[in-house]
Amino acid sequence: MIRLYNTLTREKEIFVPLEAGKVKMYVCGPTVYNYIHIGNARSVVVFDTIRKYFEYRGFEVNFVSNFTDVDDKIIAAAKLAGISVEVLVEKFIAAFYADTKNLGVAPATANPRVLEFIPQIIDFIQVLIDKGFAYAANGDVFFRVKKFADYGKLANKNLDELAAGASGRTEADELAKESPLDFALWKASKPDDLSWESPWGAGRPGWHIECSVMATEILGNTIDIHGGGADLEFPHHTNEIAQSESKTGQKFANYWLHNGFVTAADGEKMSKSLGNFKTVHEMLAGFDGQILRFFLVSQHYRRPLAFSEDTIKDAENNFAKIKNAYEKLSYALDKNPLEKDEKIDDFRQDFIEQMDDDFNIANALTVFYEFIKYVNLGHFSKEARRFFDEVLTIIGVSFANEILGAEIEKLIEARQIAREMRDYVQADEIRNLLKAQGISLLDTPDGVRWTRD
Repeated sequence: MIRLYNTLTREKEIFVPLEAGKVKMYVCGPTVYNYIHIGNARSVVVFDTIRKYFEYRGFEVNFVSNFTDVDDKIIAAAKLAGISVEVLVEKFIAAFYADTKNLGVAPATANPRVLEFIPQIIDFIQVLIDKGFAYAANGDVFFRVKKFADYGKLANKNLDELAAGASGRTEADELAKESPLDFALWKASKPDDLSWESPWGAGRPGWHIECSVMATEILGNTIDIHGGGADLEFPHHTNEIAQSESKTGQKFANYWLHNGFVTAADGEKMSKSLGNFKTVHEMLAGFDGQILRFFLVSQHYRRPLAFSEDTIKDAENNFAKIKNAYEKLSYALDKNPLEKDEKIDDFRQDFIEQMDDDFNIANALTVFYEFIKYVNLGHFSKEARRFFDEVLTIIGVSFANEILGAEIEKLIEARQIAREMRDYVQADEIRNLLKAQGISLLDTPDGVRWTRD
């Protein structure tokens, strides 16, 4: 059985789905005003891996992750670039799909966009007003935080602490609030701003209301798992809980999962606001996406992940060891396809035990490395290959059989003939020619084995 750490209770809990064999999961997606940075990518890869593991364990996963395509940052970026908001968001949504595909991320069941849900957002807000949980003021609509019991429970914050932190603000919209804690559900339009007509005047949605509407519209009033980065615990996820549960009268999500930050070499969180981030788009221009994926997935999802030349190099070296073992196993099976190895199921069960414990990929990979040592000692079987493929699927890496071009195959054959004729000069020339094409040859007692560099 799978146990996961629920941010809401601060405890590991046995996962019990709303519907047997199915998982309803909502994960907050990017605000599409730029390419995703490495911190954004970690959240995407983490929850893609969790989804893949649920599927490996036999669950059907309805995985929803949104695009925020209405936001102050988007409007500002479009004005700066001299293009429309529509053109800007289409560019970066397309980039998101391309970049995450290179990271081995499976397509979500649905990627809703805020612009598709404006009528539903207005209706949602009206219900909150009718119930007394929200109020209009000067064209804005605010949520009454003090009316919602246990506000701040997700982030372990109490109202007195929050009130102290919110005091002293003097912006115009702050002065219109009944309490400094109240947050915007609807924002009155500004000149040259995107806006829609509503019962409270022209305006657009606040950030928090968007995810509540999209999640409940697609997955229902209560979902199994809501996920995102640790920075979303407060205020975003806190506000989602307040407005969703006030509207529906039901629990919004049974389990809340949050991934840790990616940190720079100095230990500081990587973010656009701090200007110390790297975009995935620029990294993929000169870096293998599968290695980057492996780096992002190799640490327990709740722990910070240090990004540096050394940690990337470690991931690259471990990735190479995994790939070489896989190719060695595949080559051996082509020559001598043994079927069974009872030891493999021990590795499989140990791997599952670690992953069932809050998706502890770091410990699970330790088991996997022990399995690789076992394989490298010559324990080749179809069962080993099956387990290898299972793990690669979960971590989102693929070593599909690489098909050499006809010319390269001829060169390998010619080298073999040269070696048999003791023409070692010719054999070395062919080896060097293949090396220049990224093909390394390894002479083994079982024949020649090749790998891509």
